Amino acid sequence: MVSWNVRGLNDSRKRLVVRNLLQDWNCDVVCLQETKLAGMDSQLICSLWSCPYVDWVALDADQSAGGVLMMWDRRVLEKLEVLVGQFSISVRWQGLGDGFIWACSGVYGPNDNNLRGQMWDELIGIHQLWEVPWCYIGDFNIVRLPSERLGGSHLTPAMENFSEFTEELSLIDLPLEGGSYTWLSGSEQPLMSRINRALVSLDWEDHYPDVTQQILPRPISDHFPILVRKHVAKVGWVQR
Repeated sequence: MVSWNVRGLNDSRKRLVVRNLLQDWNCDVVCLQETKLAGMDSQLICSLWSCPYVDWVALDADQSAGGVLMMWDRRVLEKLEVLVGQFSISVRWQGLGDGFIWACSGVYGPNDNNLRGQMWDELIGIHQLWEVPWCYIGDFNIVRLPSERLGGSHLTPAMENFSEFTEELSLIDLPLEGGSYTWLSGSEQPLMSRINRALVSLDWEDHYPDVTQQILPRPISDHFPILVRKHVAKVGWVQR
């Protein structure tokens, strides 16, 4: 599963880069944030992912701002239900291999503190509707702790609200590999923070143990892609 804020998909050359990377990453679920697209169709989806069995749902951008796209392989997951909110897309799936029913929310959070409360309410409300194992992925546009921002030292009310959300739903912040920050500005004195992440419920982790989130290289965008996968232990030169 890959989550990535791509900072716009209007450019066909950029979509080709994304398509080639998704082919290399070989994922079953892809969530792209900040698409900046007010509409999607099958032709555009095919320009992003070469999987012939792709299914998808989109939260359209507001003119050229925001937007979330969730795609998945129909050979792996069967869609049971979809909810599209103001800040998120939520899909309830059943695994075709194991029959496991779970949900995933792809999130693109607002920068406005006044709107963040609405986002937490939206995500909690959807969770209460389905009450299944859950995974939240995306760009939350807020850090949980001061240490997740370069030079950060103070705990803000917005951070506390994020932590309260994770505590209310008993979510686990999966171990992060490959770095400490997921967003990097391009200035001479860069700003760095961890605003992209994956959070999972306890029963989701029980079914998929030893899962981590890994930072991938970023050939485009100022956000790093996040790969959610089962941890592969290495002993000498042997992978297990």
